[in-house]
Amino acid sequence: MKTIFITGASSGLGKETAKLFQRKGWRVIATMRNPEKEQELNLLNNVHLLAMDITDSVQVKQAFKEAVSIATIDVVFNNAGYGLVGPFETYTEQQIARQIDTNLNGVLRVAHPFVSYFREKGIKGIFITTTSIYGIVANPLSSIYCATKFALEGWSESMGYDMAAFGIKFKTIAPGGIKTSFAGAAMDLTYHEAYNPILERMTKGFESGELIHFTEPEEIAQRVYEAATDGTDTIRYVAGIDAVEISRLRDDLGIEANSRRINEIYKVKNFLNF
Repeated sequence: MKTIFITGASSGLGKETAKLFQRKGWRVIATMRNPEKEQELNLLNNVHLLAMDITDSVQVKQAFKEAVSIATIDVVFNNAGYGLVGPFETYTEQQIARQIDTNLNGVLRVAHPFVSYFREKGIKGIFITTTSIYGIVANPLSSIYCATKFALEGWSESMGYDMAAFGIKFKTIAPGGIKTSFAGAAMDLTYHEAYNPILERMTKGFESGELIHFTEPEEIAQRVYEAATDGTDTIRYVAGIDAVEISRLRDDLGIEANSRRINEIYKVKNFLNF
């Protein structure tokens, strides 16, 4: 029986991924900040709940020790994170630090002991990290969030080179909108009246489905399962209708990393036509 270690498993994509892998016959080690509040995963066979806040180094180390004592880990799914949304100039230093510490440092913190674990034990493990389509093509009013997701894409690709000699793979799941609590409890919003035209256009685009399509988390979980089991060296799995469309537009317009490309994509999406 193979085993997957999942962060952010209390809701949304993390929970649906845990349920899918359990149905597929895997052992699941599902981590979350408050496992005592979980009322669904705790009822499933071969699902183990562990307390872990990815910003707490002590808890991460303890969860790692407990996980490897339960079973041999085959896949690490780094999924926990949240979105900081709003104009950059409105962010406090604390908000910026928290976003980076959760979305970027948290992933590195969790991955660090598992890299040595896989290499030393000769396990051909797989690391899968939830990034975002906005870690490929930036989104307005999300500068620090995008920075963390772009960073995770680069880190995963670089680590893939480093670990290929040991048979260890690094992959990313880059979803668009997901029907989860991400737009609620998992989002930190800031405002400034000078940016209201952008915010209003963005809100209209979300509500109309013009800028984002919210995919069921079960569908995104299927892409996670594909990444874990397809046996390929594919690095990135774009997931969701909107993510696939944005990725296609990027490819059609060229992959040069410049603002003209980003502007053209959003002109196509009718975003910048105020």
